[in-house]
Amino acid sequence: MVEGAVKIIYTKIYAPINRATYHSLKELNTAIWQALETQNSQLLKGRNYSRRLQFEEIERHTLMPLPVLPYQFKKHFYAKVIKNGHVNLGPDKHYYSVPYRFIGKRVKLLYSSTIVEIYSNYERIALHKRAKNPYGYTTDKDHMATTHRFVTDWTPDKFLEWAASIHEDVRLYILKILDRKQHPEQAYKSCLGVLGFAKKAGNERLIMACQRALSYGIYNYKTIQTILENKMDGYEESLFADELPMPNHDNIRGKDYYK
Repeated sequence: MVEGAVKIIYTKIYAPINRATYHSLKELNTAIWQALETQNSQLLKGRNYSRRLQFEEIERHTLMPLPVLPYQFKKHFYAKVIKNGHVNLGPDKHYYSVPYRFIGKRVKLLYSSTIVEIYSNYERIALHKRAKNPYGYTTDKDHMATTHRFVTDWTPDKFLEWAASIHEDVRLYILKILDRKQHPEQAYKSCLGVLGFAKKAGNERLIMACQRALSYGIYNYKTIQTILENKMDGYEESLFADELPMPNHDNIRGKDYYK
């Protein structure tokens, strides 16, 4: 029956429309639908009914409704929920929130081009619109531990206490990072990364890096990383102004010109 249907489509639809020239996909699709309707409305050989009549009288009322949303191809990804209550979708490097009680659990992310579903033991625990901005956060406030006064190993107070034990300017910088986010949990990884430089680079360098970053008014992990990697924490603001002489050039008039 399938091969027979292919033959019918080729002879009754493809052949007629192949005789004309179409200038857009819309024109071509319209011609296909017209040829298909003509074929379905013709009486079957030796019968007093057509395919269209059979469909309307017998089949239409048995059909189920079409899905509200079109089918989308989905992929899956496994990850562990980190202590800030989010899970990272590796292909996009984007973080999505889950209910705080799943912190530390391994979950399955089922994602399409538009949505991300998160499952634990075959139960869907979160649903988000897919976002593809790397290292960004998509957060449902009802998922957050702070909303429910749930205490984890990561809290704003703990990060601030840790920072204060290094220096007041480090504490101020961590406070600025926390204040920039709608939910404090979104800043926890940045805080952990910044404070981790105390062990990698030493307290003194971290203090100077935070002081310089505070003067820039930029508050994130990447800024501190850049300052330390480029040894900018040791630069003095007046270094070049004090030590480099003004070059001699005919187009440089100097201060005496304006007297």
